[in-house]
Amino acid sequence: MASTETKPNLAAKDKTDDLAGLEAGLDALDAVQTHRTPTREVFIKKVLPPFLAITLVLVVWQVLVSLKVTDQTKLPAPSAVWNSLSDMWLKGTLLDVVWTSVSRGLLGFLLALAIGTPLGLLVARVTFVRAAIGPILQGLQSLPSVAWVPPAVLWFGLNDAMMYTVILLGAVPSIANGLVAGIDQIPPLFLRAGRTLGATGLRGARHVVMPAALPGYLAGLKQGWAFSWRSLMAAEIIASSPDLGLGLGQLLENGRNNIDLPGVFLAIILILVVGIAIDLLIFSPLERRVLRTRGLLVKN
Repeated sequence: MASTETKPNLAAKDKTDDLAGLEAGLDALDAVQTHRTPTREVFIKKVLPPFLAITLVLVVWQVLVSLKVTDQTKLPAPSAVWNSLSDMWLKGTLLDVVWTSVSRGLLGFLLALAIGTPLGLLVARVTFVRAAIGPILQGLQSLPSVAWVPPAVLWFGLNDAMMYTVILLGAVPSIANGLVAGIDQIPPLFLRAGRTLGATGLRGARHVVMPAALPGYLAGLKQGWAFSWRSLMAAEIIASSPDLGLGLGQLLENGRNNIDLPGVFLAIILILVVGIAIDLLIFSPLERRVLRTRGLLVKN
């Protein structure tokens, strides 16, 4: 008789233990590790690999020059490029050239951000606007930025307004499309919950739509910066004027005109370094922070 009375108790205990284990497992999944990775591990995993890759490229480059695989008028030695860099540094023009392009690129990107964000919200949330403008934004995003340089020169002349016009036409579609993609991926339950709590209109966009669409929006921002930088370089290479100052794109074009191949390679390297640096210093930390707050990134 006693054994029959203990069976329900054992079953209830087993069920309680299962529920407790399930709850503990869910708590473990919800727990986000926010501790910082040791400096040594960061160096080994994030700093050392690109350093080794760059070293390998330089070694292969120097080997090709030493073996005279091609003439130095077509492939200069790394030392020649370094000499060009040193000359610009000693003359005090290196930082001015870099800042001319970086300041234009960042300001143009901020203008594109101010235009592309509300445009993306409008396209994503208003059906008629989406049907009318959505295909145009997709088409503009696939259009090469260099195509906007000739009409921008004819519209505004050789000045900063022309530069910013080319940047906006290249970056705004990417930012808007990124936000639209992020909003399209929001679970409908989130939107219904927001409306139930009274988050409608601008309040809903601020407190529900934008936070939920943040991963896709950040992807659009990264692509928007890439388009901003590419558009600016195209404009600086094609349109030259003393009033515009000397930027990286014009430095590249001057190297071509003067048949200065080390100068050409230096300009290309500087353009690449600036683009990578902006991504690593601004967008990558933002992306990691968003992923970490959502429990999608365990370590830094």
